[in-house]
Amino acid sequence: MPKEIQAVPGAMTLAEMKEFASFSSATQRYIRRSLDVGLVRSDAIETWSRDKVEEAGIKVQMALYRRIDDIRRAIPEDCAIDSIEAFMPSLIVLAAFDLGQGRIHSFPAFRFLYERLLGSESRPWLPGAFCAAASLPHLHPKTRKGLLQSISEAAATAPGWSNREPSFFPEWIDKVDVSKAAH
Repeated sequence: MPKEIQAVPGAMTLAEMKEFASFSSATQRYIRRSLDVGLVRSDAIETWSRDKVEEAGIKVQMALYRRIDDIRRAIPEDCAIDSIEAFMPSLIVLAAFDLGQGRIHSFPAFRFLYERLLGSESRPWLPGAFCAAASLPHLHPKTRKGLLQSISEAAATAPGWSNREPSFFPEWIDKVDVSKAAH
């Protein structure tokens, strides 16, 4: 009899780490910052702002991300149209903000961030929210085109989604002064 295939937790975490490593450094930085803001892990302004402009952007993000708990609670349990009314508009607004920051350049990066912000229950709704937000006119036409082309047919038409929660949540890491490191 064939053995049932089971995912090894460490292997899944490693796969998540590899996916994160495939994103540009600006995307990685934005994801870590967004997780700090959305999960209230640390003082995002102190950790991430390099100047007054970035500080202002983080404050706007903090104000928008206050909706995350409400969005999590509104995740529909089924796909009935009347059950998405309280969920999708808020998710699309949040996604539009993040895509408008110019640091999330693909559906995989968007999915990586939002699975962590909202949990695995949000997976079925992420392709639709991404496509809606990526289609909005606040983005340059070339940006819209690139974003929409980044979602694979498989992601857009998936017949089902994993309910496994993400296990890798990237965080800020202080730089090590190599000149003072012990040899």
